[in-house]
Amino acid sequence: MIHIAGVVNEAAQFARGNVTGTLNVIEACLAEGVQRLIQVSSLSAREPELSAYGASKSRAEKLVMASGLDWTIVRPPGIYGPRDVDYFEMFRMARWGLLPVPPKDGRSSLIHVDDLVRLLLVLVAGGEGVTHQTFEPDDGREGGWTHYELARAIGWAMGRRPWVIHLSRASLERAARADRLVRRSKARLTPDRVGYMSHPDWVVTNGARPPRGLWQPLVPTREGLKATAEWYQEMRWL
Repeated sequence: MIHIAGVVNEAAQFARGNVTGTLNVIEACLAEGVQRLIQVSSLSAREPELSAYGASKSRAEKLVMASGLDWTIVRPPGIYGPRDVDYFEMFRMARWGLLPVPPKDGRSSLIHVDDLVRLLLVLVAGGEGVTHQTFEPDDGREGGWTHYELARAIGWAMGRRPWVIHLSRASLERAARADRLVRRSKARLTPDRVGYMSHPDWVVTNGARPPRGLWQPLVPTREGLKATAEWYQEMRWL
């Protein structure tokens, strides 16, 4: 069983969607005799005090660990690729030539959706070195990406050289309030997201990547970003 569903945007639904939802999956596995569970979590679970979202993912992980099932937890970093609506905002702003990003000292890891899917399918079989493990997969870039580097890479994918502006936490909070006023429930920049966006380290943990003999990322990030930009354009999202 691969449990990938969750709530990412509505803070009022985090407990119901991410915690109770995970408990329901565990109970269903136990009732149906399903022994293996792959829990898709988030890097934000490493720092549950920063956001309600991260706290909900951390609580869900604890339920999985106590379930008695044969489990593996996967904590993806930022996931990009076709149909993604979060990084899409950066592609759209890059087209305008201006790209606001979180504070200057931050770094983060990335993974293409295709690479993540391959990992999840490989993990289904379980086995030695996989059972009762928590993995943090990424694109293989040591030290991750600074916000500036990622912004410029997305700009390159869009055929632009955007002006990159680092926003303070206070500025991000004001932007989140403005986004809520304009897009209401469809706002992508929420106050809860500001909590973890302002954190300086969302790079995968050394030693937490999946074993190289089991899985390695195949999508070079710049090529993946370029292909993602082309998909957005072909689908007329941009």
